[in-house]
Amino acid sequence: MVVITGGAGMIGSAIIYELNRRGRDDILVVDHLGTGEKWKNLRALRFRDYLEKEVFLRQVSTGEVFGGQRIESILHLGACSATTERDATYLVENNFAYSKQLACFAAKNGIRFIYASSAATYGDGCRGFLDDETALETLRPLNMYGYSKHLFDLWIRDNGLMENMVGLKYFNVFGPNEHHKGNMRSVVLKAYEQILTTGTLRLFKSNRNDYADGEQLRDFIYVKDAAAMTLHFLDKPHIGGIFNIGGGEANSWNRLAAAVFNALNRSIAIEYIDMPTEIGDTYQYYTRADITKLRRSGYDRAITVLESSVADYVTNYLLPGKHLGDQ
Repeated sequence: MVVITGGAGMIGSAIIYELNRRGRDDILVVDHLGTGEKWKNLRALRFRDYLEKEVFLRQVSTGEVFGGQRIESILHLGACSATTERDATYLVENNFAYSKQLACFAAKNGIRFIYASSAATYGDGCRGFLDDETALETLRPLNMYGYSKHLFDLWIRDNGLMENMVGLKYFNVFGPNEHHKGNMRSVVLKAYEQILTTGTLRLFKSNRNDYADGEQLRDFIYVKDAAAMTLHFLDKPHIGGIFNIGGGEANSWNRLAAAVFNALNRSIAIEYIDMPTEIGDTYQYYTRADITKLRRSGYDRAITVLESSVADYVTNYLLPGKHLGDQ
């Protein structure tokens, strides 16, 4: 059985979708559904059972074997992913302490453990984007979310667990099943909504002379590619370490915006607005995943071109109002 925490989220549900496509439904989904719309991401997916996070943690703490089934692996994707979250105590408890508890449970029981780290751990990128476990202490995250992920990367390494566990540094993931993310939804989804409503798209101006407005760069990765990369490590149980999950290419917001306009058959109309002061000091102007290590691990699938990813998302999911797995 595969346990997927954060299984109702965008990446988690995409992984369940891909496992279903492989013919697998021996999946325990763990999440916190609350009062939002995240439950809709699970409607078309097949899995053996669902547990709320608190119930799952109680069972982990008592060493209970879930339903008498052997757990083969834990894909730990559940976390607060809001880069604007200011409650450091909450982030340490939710993203760090929770993850340590699961890692110890997995190590004690011989369970494969794959967890979500984040590209936010790289900070402003001045030290590069190389997924090198030996250089983790040189990184300086810009926000508390990134630091909570960084703390766990360091803890895994310094406790000798990195060789048998995998940490995945996801870059800018977008795609189906992200409506529930509120303000943390991708710019693709926000652009889609703005363009349909107003005919225009607002992007942040640049506050740096070396970047023109809208030419700030990000490594965008489609959620289907991110899910395939994640499952690559489920298929390779002998591999451990930290790996970047990205497209390996830095694309501008302008290019991303053009892809959305083109997918909607609309003329490009962009308005550049001032960047909010509260994010100015932590804004990343450039991210690009170095995926050399991922390729060396044996991942040889082609990565979907940005325009093709956006077109698939807009045409097959946003316009018809579908989730992954909907017919």
